[in-house]
Order: sequence, then structure tokens, then C-alpha cells
Amino acid sequence: MSEKRLNFKYCDEIVEKFEKVVKKPKKTKSKVYYTGVDLGTACVVIAVLDENFEPVAGAYKYADVVKDGIVVDYVGAIQIVREMKEKVEKDLGVEELEFAAAAIPPGTESVDHGAVANVVRGAGFTVSNVLDEPTAANAVLKIKDGAVVDIGGGTTGISIFKDGKVIYVDDEATGGTHFSLVLAGAYKKSYEEAELYKRDPKNHREIFPVLKPVIDKVSSIIKNQVEGYDVDEIALVGGTACLTDIEKTIGENVGIYTHKPKNPMFVTPLGIALNCKQEDME
Repeated sequence: MSEKRLNFKYCDEIVEKFEKVVKKPKKTKSKVYYTGVDLGTACVVIAVLDENFEPVAGAYKYADVVKDGIVVDYVGAIQIVREMKEKVEKDLGVEELEFAAAAIPPGTESVDHGAVANVVRGAGFTVSNVLDEPTAANAVLKIKDGAVVDIGGGTTGISIFKDGKVIYVDDEATGGTHFSLVLAGAYKKSYEEAELYKRDPKNHREIFPVLKPVIDKVSSIIKNQVEGYDVDEIALVGGTACLTDIEKTIGENVGIYTHKPKNPMFVTPLGIALNCKQEDME
């Protein structure tokens, strides 16, 4: 099976480019810009690509306007996205970024599709596409056969692919928020302190045993979701997947080869930008 396994070369390269343009944007004269808005539970990210699908600008901000994949602070979310939109427009030297795509946790279409789209519209964009987060991530990962698991702040979402097509999506409420709550209790810290402590890679080895029960819960969710499907490879994305060695424990628990790119946090927003598809609206 090893020859079928995913090579993260393209993913790691585009993420590395994005990390650079977040710090130092590229002022290029592009005929079109593809923008992705990732309204996450812990972090809001905007990614902008040029006509060649190369990253040219981006921004991110940790925020708590979404809970378990659902928008809970509508006005706050609009304000954050609008401010980030204005920042990247200024960075690029463009009058306006008109179109943007967005994404939601799989299975939340009935409750959150409209809310997320309306936040993006309220910030001044025309919404060109709304898709589920793991499927968006696969535009960067390019898995043909296997599963993409997006471990976000509030939920764990999965998309299963066969011959490059989505055959199953699902989402359950367990993610980084639960990791932080466990840490807050164990270390007698505030939630905000625990969240910051968790993000620092220097602390990962120390906190891993404390978080193991929650990692096992995430593993159980994934195992139940892939049951009955021919999945021999799992790719992890999402901010929570940044936890050092989480892929090894999940792989052992689920019994399926599991790996992740160098920085799982920016994979989904870049995938959303790749799915902007504004030409279809013009």
C-alpha cells in the first residue's frame, strides 16, 4: 500500500508560501484573486491566491465567535472578517477583494450554511462557494483514495474519498476546545491560559498524557466514521492536529496509517481559496 500513500510535497510548499506572505504580502497585478475565509472555532483565517493559484496575502486571528462549528457571535464574526478583509486589501494594494469562498463542518448545512455565508457577505464579500472543511482541505492534499480528517476547535470532521470523489462526510463535536478544557482542569488554569499553553510546541510532550483520553475520543470518532469503508490512509488537518505526534496515537488507535503535513492549520483555508470558483458567477 505504501506506493499509494499521499505525498505532502505540494501541500507543504503552498503552506510554506502562505506563511511567508502572511508576514510579507506580495503586491502582484493579478487579473483575479481567489479568497478563502475559514471561520474556525479557535481561529479565523483569510487566504488570498493570485490568478496562478499562488498565495499572495493572508491573515489570521484567534477568536471565539464560533462554538462547536456554529456561529455564536454573528456581529463579532462579521467585524473580524471585515477587518481582515481590509487588511489584506491594503497589503495587496487593491481597491476591493470582491469574491470569497467559505467552509463549514460537514453535516452542519441545515444549521450553519446560511450563518457562515451571511458572515462572509456581511464583511463585504460576494460568496462564490460554500463547501465542507475536509473536502476543501483535499484541494491542497489531493487524496484520491482515503480520508481527510479536520480536527478543528470544536468538531472533528471527515471526508472519505474514492477515485478522487467524496463518498461520505460526517462531523462530531470533539476538538481543540475539549483539549483546552481538560488542560484547564488538570493545571488549574483559566481556559484562555490553557489554550495558550496548548499552542506552544515546547509543552506538547508534557501535556500529551493529560490529553490522551481526548485523543482517544477523537480516534473513536474517526474509527466509527470510517467503518465499512475501504480506507487505508488518513490525513489530519486543522489547528488541533498541530499537537506533536497526535497522528501516531490516532493511527495506532484506529489501525489505519495516519499522517499530517508540516503545518495542518493552514491547509483548509488554502483549500477554501482554491475552491473560490468566482468565474462561475460572472
